[in-house]
Amino acid sequence: MHVAPVGGTAVQDHVALAEIELCGDLIIAASAAGEERLSLESIDEVLRVAEEREERKLTSGG
Repeated sequence: MHVAPVGGTAVQDHVALAEIELCGDLIIAASAAGEERLSLESIDEVLRVAEEREERKLTSGG
């Protein structure tokens, strides 16, 4: 029987962790919305789409 050694051998996938966090944020927002559906604008706000676009614009020199 092989047992994983004790001590930090786990590998973290930072992209997967970020996606999981965003999914959690969407679930929380949807729960807070009650009976109504989230609008596309609300989803973009939760996912910080505008912030990401602005950051990309600044880093690309546009």
